[in-house]
Parts: sequence; structure tokens; C-alpha cells
Amino acid sequence: MGSGQPVAVFGAYGHTGRFVVAELAARGYVPVPSGRNAKALREPADEHGLEVRVASVEEPGSLDRALAETVAVINCAGPFATTAGPVIEAALRAGIPYLDVAAELEANLDTFAHYRERAHAAGAVIVPAMAFFGGLGDLLATAAMGDWTKADEAHIAYALSSWHPTAGTRLSGAVSRERRGDVRLRYRGGQWEQRTDAAPTLQWTFPEPLGVREVIGEFTMADVVTVPQHLSIPDVTTYMTAEAVRDVAASHTPTPTAADESGRSDQTFLVDAVVRSGGVERRASAGGQDIYAVTAPLVVEALDRVLTGRTSTVGVASAGEIFDAPDFLYALAPHITLDLHPQGA
Repeated sequence: MGSGQPVAVFGAYGHTGRFVVAELAARGYVPVPSGRNAKALREPADEHGLEVRVASVEEPGSLDRALAETVAVINCAGPFATTAGPVIEAALRAGIPYLDVAAELEANLDTFAHYRERAHAAGAVIVPAMAFFGGLGDLLATAAMGDWTKADEAHIAYALSSWHPTAGTRLSGAVSRERRGDVRLRYRGGQWEQRTDAAPTLQWTFPEPLGVREVIGEFTMADVVTVPQHLSIPDVTTYMTAEAVRDVAASHTPTPTAADESGRSDQTFLVDAVVRSGGVERRASAGGQDIYAVTAPLVVEALDRVLTGRTSTVGVASAGEIFDAPDFLYALAPHITLDLHPQGA
């Protein structure tokens, strides 16, 4: 448990940030809510009796004050294209680990490209995309790999009962589209490709009871960034159920609505990871409730492992690279149901 250690949470008043603050407090840490909106910070702070530290990415000194005497920082403030770099720089100056919950492809690619060598040389720990998108799929693919050192392809399919996006999701998506223009990205042959055609509509057979569902193929999520960073897999593809894509694309889809006292929505999910090599297939899947809420136990479990030395590397690292993937996934009970299928020969 956290034993009263202070952890800065940048963007603590956002939808996901509130879940992260609550999870930190439940595990014995002292969250230090931070962000640029002093009024918005008061609600999560007052709920848990916490100190507020106002900070902005435009003011490095304010970030330094926000991180002072904390043991780590979790960045929950999108768009991460704007916040990741300044908060990482502040974490490096403070000499503390940095974790974020970024789902933006470009922001995550930037973090690996700009900080990998520097962070490794400094012995610093930076874990981007430690969230439902990026972290969970990466852990499942890594667990499915087992003792394989390479595979031909990896596929990660998402079945969401619905996708009511937060304001942060919409803003991050808009920033990504602005950077990317009219192209979409996919990862083939060990490199990124820019495509201008429409993503294909396919059928994916999920574990029962879901079974066959219509999905949008090459619906490229953060896992396509994190998986190839440490697994020798030249083709990585993610898929999303078609109804969830329609939800998130529609401008009138409402934000998530709390369905229980914890604030979780009634959305359910199933993430199905398949790796294939030489005609042999291995699989791992996980299900649960509310993609935003489940990010909190994911990133806080990661934080706890970083702070207690249960890691395998330093520098910028994906979830499956820095943590023991099966052990990490089993530690997430009761937040997820897990099925690590028998491995092929």
C-alpha cells in the first residue's frame, strides 16, 4: 500500500483523473490534485481532504511546485500532445517517475521518440499509455506471447457495449485528427503506414458469450504504439465493435453517466488479444465495466510496482515491457475478469 506517499495527479478534476485520485486514496497514497483550474480542483480535493496545487504546462515553475516532494506524477490531462512533454520534463527535473493515461497515437509516439534515450541514460521511469487503451491490450498481448520471442502478427479487438466519450476524449481526438489530417495510421511490416482509404468493416469472433461481432478493422489505438516497442511483431492491428465506433463518432452521444456509487457507468467491455506465429495462435482476454474507471486501477497498480521496484527496465517503457504481464493482470482482480487461454505449442 501507499503508506501515505504523496503522488501528484495532473488533471485531477477530469473524468478519469477523479477515478485515479479515488484509487490512490483507497490504496493508501496521498493524491496531490494539480491542474490549471483552481475551482475545478476543489471538488476532488475537498472530497478526500487534500492539498491543491494549481499548475499549468505553460508555466514550468508551477509544475515544479506541483511536483515538489511527491514520489511520482500521474498525468491525466489531455490533450497529451500538449501536456505530456512539459509534465515529463518536470518529472525529470524532480527525479520522480512519470506515468500517463494517454490514448493519443501521436502523443505516445512522441514520448517514445523524444525521451527513450534520455530517460534511460538518467535511470528515469516513464510509462505512457498506462490505461485501458495502450496498457491493457499491451499486457494481454504480452501475456499471450508467453515464451515466444517473436510472432508474425498481433490482433487486439475491443467489444464495447457503448462508447459515451468524455469531453477529454473528444478534445484529444480532435487534436489527433488535426495533426494527422485526412490520413489514418496502421502498422504493417514493422513500420507505420499512412492510409487514405476507409478502414475495413470485418467480423471478429470474441470469446463467448459475445461471439461474432461486426468490427471496424485497423481502428488504430494506442496498443499499436506500445506493443511493437518491445515485442518482435511486425504486424499489429486493433479493432473496435462497429456500434462503439458509431457512438464515439456521433456529435450527439452524451458523456458517461454514473450507474453506481463509485461513479462507474454501466458500459461493459471485452478486450481480446490474439498473437499468431507459424500457424499457431495464442490468446488472452479481459472483461470489465467502464473503460474510463478501469484505467484507475491499471495506472495505480503500475505506480505501485514502479515505486516498489517490481520493474524490469528503466527509461520509456510499455506496460508489458516493464512489468510481469500475467502477474500484473491477475493483480487487477476484482476490476477485470481474465482468461489467459492455454498456449499453443
